[in-house]
Amino acid sequence: MVSSNASDELVQLRAELAIVREQALVAEAEVAKVWAINADLLARNAHLELMNEQMRRDKYGARSERSRRLLDQLELTFEELEANASEAELLGQIAAAKTTTVQAFTRTRSTRRDFPADLPREQVVIPAPDLCPCCGSDDLSQLPAAVTETLERVPARHKVIQTVREKVSCRQCEKISQPPAPFHVTPRGMFGPHFLANLAFQKYGLHQPLNSQRDRLEAEGIPLSLSTLADQIGAICVAVKPLFLLLEAHGLAADRLHADDTTVPLLAKLKTSVARIWDYVRDDRPFGGTAPPVALCYYSSDRRGEHPRAHLAGYAGILQVDRYAGFNALFEEGRTDKPMTRANCWVHARREFFKLVDIRQQLKRRKKGATPLVSPLASEALEIIDRLFAIERDINGKPAAERLAVRRELSAPIVAELETWMRETRSKLSRHDAVAKAIAYLQNDWDGFTTFLADGRICLSNNAAERELRSVARGRKAWLFVGSDRGGQRAAMMFSLFGTARLNDVDPLAWFTDVLARIADIPQSRLHELLPWNWKAAQQQLTQEIAA
Repeated sequence: MVSSNASDELVQLRAELAIVREQALVAEAEVAKVWAINADLLARNAHLELMNEQMRRDKYGARSERSRRLLDQLELTFEELEANASEAELLGQIAAAKTTTVQAFTRTRSTRRDFPADLPREQVVIPAPDLCPCCGSDDLSQLPAAVTETLERVPARHKVIQTVREKVSCRQCEKISQPPAPFHVTPRGMFGPHFLANLAFQKYGLHQPLNSQRDRLEAEGIPLSLSTLADQIGAICVAVKPLFLLLEAHGLAADRLHADDTTVPLLAKLKTSVARIWDYVRDDRPFGGTAPPVALCYYSSDRRGEHPRAHLAGYAGILQVDRYAGFNALFEEGRTDKPMTRANCWVHARREFFKLVDIRQQLKRRKKGATPLVSPLASEALEIIDRLFAIERDINGKPAAERLAVRRELSAPIVAELETWMRETRSKLSRHDAVAKAIAYLQNDWDGFTTFLADGRICLSNNAAERELRSVARGRKAWLFVGSDRGGQRAAMMFSLFGTARLNDVDPLAWFTDVLARIADIPQSRLHELLPWNWKAAQQQLTQEIAA
């Protein structure tokens, strides 16, 4: 039996724990509030700089290409900071809602402008109750309805949807009743889900900056400010963050991941610096796996090895990578209970030999007067490596056990032949010879290149990760750079969502439209229904039911 002293101590400890938790929530809310205020000030400052440059341009008539590009840079900076401020405001409100003492920071916005009167209107009427919810009386009098206008996008045209919520007053108890307003994915409900999905997909899926989208909307007769569009992007990213976390959990639960990174220019003061987008792809289809594929992207301001270590903290599966040294710490003993298995990319190794026989590439890079040469030794290496890839094409999609059996029978002798050839050839060459360097690339981590002979799940190449980064590389020509670290993080999250949709053969725009239409009021326990593969299965089932 517990003594009274022990019981009192337990009660006191619980009370102290509750106080500490409350203090932690208050501190978190205060920090979020300060962050929101600072983000708002930065956005305001960027807006003033943009207005100042526009006025200087109008007053002094500067029309040079350089001044136009400067204006574009200022607009992109303002776009990123405005989205930062909107995101920080919403996160601060979420943190403040957990406390009773901290008041959330609310940004001061410009007066909402009415949508053009010539846009077609469509009314969605939510009828008022037939009986008074307070006393049950049916003696109701009609009052003026509350009308909310939301801009929605439909194919090839825009329209404003008027949501009319009827309001009644009870003659018996004088209680006024009105149905609740519908949920909206962004504050104030100014835009519909299709409009918002198109805005985000154009920016992150098709790489059209917001200032370009603003100009197109204005040409279509929809005058919207850059700050309004950026405000919506920040709100969208907050709304879909829980969905990204579900994708992340599914991706990092894989037995095998592909990893790679690519550069993204980061706008800095008086220059651009080089930031990174990292991607980790789960794709079990090459070895007959049934788990849906996922692409996870992360942003960092540099390429230090600490970033992949943070992304993959606790992961202990197979990691398919190139020879970048930043990945090396992931495979060290003691990092986790079970160290990761490294699988190097044979495409990267083959590329080193291919450069020595590719005349077209040599013609592009040769010095004046130099004659392109085809290395016979590099051709020998390519012939051996290509035999390995021919075997892999035949067993792609087969079960892991079958792939492993074929590799042990057919691929292992070829790998042994290549190892012998490299050892004998390198001993005859200078260490500065190009072929010797290509051989050293393989020999310096031969164990990482031969792991595929011991596990049928491993692929010979890391192309799955490289393919997902192609869209980022193509987008750089359109958006030139990310405007801030927060902007890079938002972009990485949205690249993950749209990239995963494509991997699962899902129309990203149709899927994201439905996500934004449902995510505001879907229970947390059913959020997994919005994952691309579950959404696709539900759509297929619905189509079959309609056809039946």
